[in-house]
Amino acid sequence: MKKLIRGLLDFQRHTLPSYRATFARLAKGQSPDCLFISCSDSRVVPNLLVSTDPGDLFTVRNVGNLVPPARPGGQPSADRGEAAAIEFSLGFLPIEDVVVCGHSSCGAMKAILAGGAVDGAPNLEQWLAHGSPSLKALREKNTQVGEGLPDADRLSQLNVLVQLEHLKTYPIVRDRLAAGTLRLHGWWFDIGAAQVHAYRDDLGRFVPIDEAEGDRLLTSLTDEQPALRAVQ
Repeated sequence: MKKLIRGLLDFQRHTLPSYRATFARLAKGQSPDCLFISCSDSRVVPNLLVSTDPGDLFTVRNVGNLVPPARPGGQPSADRGEAAAIEFSLGFLPIEDVVVCGHSSCGAMKAILAGGAVDGAPNLEQWLAHGSPSLKALREKNTQVGEGLPDADRLSQLNVLVQLEHLKTYPIVRDRLAAGTLRLHGWWFDIGAAQVHAYRDDLGRFVPIDEAEGDRLLTSLTDEQPALRAVQ
């Protein structure tokens, strides 16, 4: 807590003056264009990784960056908190993109890989059960995703892709994808290298977002933008 209090005082003294206009504007409402779903791990800091300001990202964080799938009627199969965030952000905010971001050395993935049992933590154990489809994908060994990585990291990459599929079980996601007003992205953060990777469907694997890949992504988004706007 001492670090938090000192940090707050430092923010008020040195950083806040340059953000006063931003917060005054945000007090009237928010208009983020990206829903960012990531792990609660303290080493993963979305705003730092992508250099965003307050108001830029609508974030959902949980252990293992899991998205419990919806039932056929659209009701969530687990805690309604995440489902509510998905519905609110996609239904009431100008969100055009959803990123699911996993990371290396993920404790949740290690626990799932070890069988998912967590002594003394029944809620955590039940939550991690939503990662079982990802573990199944790893054991089937019919994909090159994460090839060469430790099993926990490979599971983490596969888990990102499975959670993207879980997102598609929500009616609002399916409807907006069908209308062409939403894009889904799979990212993975290598903590040791401080490098974000993006899943390339055409390559069937995650690739580092370096200068060349960043330029390619920006070009593809620019080409898609007129079409995305036209159907909104």
